[in-house]
Amino acid sequence: MPKMSSEATTRRLKLHGPTMATRWSLACDAGPQVDAQALQRDLAAAVEEVDRQMSPWKPESDLMRLNAAPVDAWLHLPQATLDVLTRALAISRLSGGAFDPAVGALVDAWGFGAPRDAPDAGAIRAAAALPARPAHRWLELDAATGRACKRAPLQLDLCGIAKGYAVDRMIAATRVHGIHHALAALDGELRAVGTQANGQPWAVALESPRAAQRSAQGVIELADLAVATSGDYRHSVQLGSARIAHNMDGRRAAPVNNEVASVTVLAGDCMSADAWATALLVAGAEDGPALAQRNGLEALFLLRRGGALVELGLGRFAS
Repeated sequence: MPKMSSEATTRRLKLHGPTMATRWSLACDAGPQVDAQALQRDLAAAVEEVDRQMSPWKPESDLMRLNAAPVDAWLHLPQATLDVLTRALAISRLSGGAFDPAVGALVDAWGFGAPRDAPDAGAIRAAAALPARPAHRWLELDAATGRACKRAPLQLDLCGIAKGYAVDRMIAATRVHGIHHALAALDGELRAVGTQANGQPWAVALESPRAAQRSAQGVIELADLAVATSGDYRHSVQLGSARIAHNMDGRRAAPVNNEVASVTVLAGDCMSADAWATALLVAGAEDGPALAQRNGLEALFLLRRGGALVELGLGRFAS
């Protein structure tokens, strides 16, 4: 009797739900033993735990407890929050502060945080007047005791890495259910487990960075790989005739203003891809590719030049 293929013994499940003012989704080829309702519950619980711990919008989150803690006071944090902070500080250090989770005051001042929905001139002046304090220099972590300590006043914001981490947690939940073919997504962050059951990679559209429309710039094929895109074209506010993107450059104490429309990064985990995409966007058209090359990153830059989009790729994007 011929052996049945894995494709013949699986069914395609498509699950989704709300979180972090957007939606998570999972497509997977699952065997008959997989309980779809239980998987749905575990996926929702995974992303909600990340939101509960790391949201800058929820006053009771662990991130907000850390923001409110006095300088030089050690605070116990959940292991997941410490894991994300550890990776955030590492990438902040490697990127020379291009990725900096200590931009919370700037995010709020420009109308992208919880306190307001439009730029506030007084808050912007106050945030810009603060001394430059990149998180990797002023936040101390003690892995042995599970604690964190601010060595200066800091307002942390993990939005540039927490969604990627949430996707990684979704993948972990999926593996517990014995699934070997899956694609998890949250906003512009995605991660694949294996291929599809038929052996084909997961096809993911690379969005064109045009604010007025949604269209595909190209297609990326994923197999046991994560991808994240950071751009200036989806979340913005209008200030006079200028459109201000939500990405903040802590080094300049101002929103990002350069030629980079978007950066897409491939990595083994989505948390790293998410943070590096932000770092490269902030670094800009000249320093970004050099930074990516120094750190062995596979990245695709879409640059606005002469009224057109110009692609600049590294790694497998080079071709």
